[in-house]
Amino acid sequence: MSLDYADASMSPSSLAQNHWCNVAYWELRTRVGRLYPVHDASLSIFYDLPQGTGLCLGLLPLSPRSTSVQRTRGKIGHGILLSKEPDGVWAYNRSQHPIFVNSPTLEHYPYLSLTVRRVMPGYSIKVFDYEKSCQIQPPSDLVHMEGPYDPNSVRISFAKGWGPCYSRQFITSCPCWLEILLNNHR
Repeated sequence: MSLDYADASMSPSSLAQNHWCNVAYWELRTRVGRLYPVHDASLSIFYDLPQGTGLCLGLLPLSPRSTSVQRTRGKIGHGILLSKEPDGVWAYNRSQHPIFVNSPTLEHYPYLSLTVRRVMPGYSIKVFDYEKSCQIQPPSDLVHMEGPYDPNSVRISFAKGWGPCYSRQFITSCPCWLEILLNNHR
């Protein structure tokens, strides 16, 4: 019996559950659309392109939007390329505006504080490091955290930063942002 035969015997439902992360798109405090499961090793997330595959944010359901959200959506452009690599998850900024990233593995361990990294157009950053994630302990003092603490999630905002160095203290004040919810990451 070959391995191919054994793999082919997997049920469609078990194959459908074989994804490495889910992506949620948010506008301020409102999630727009459903969770998007990611099965391929990379995913393009963009606003509106005449060609291409991936998650097109421009096709998500319309809802009443503030002027700030409308302006920021227009800046997403080519967006980001999210890529699962052997050492972690990387984000490549393909837009013409910066993206801002927060992840537990970007924190200064063992002193967890809100670290938000600015990534300029054309640059990439390892948004999640598998090796570092194994060493992280949930913080005992959640005063600095906004909402529930998830050691396997990454937050990325388009064009607008947040945190101690910005007028927006929380990501939920950013007009357009992503939440990357990693599954069992090994």
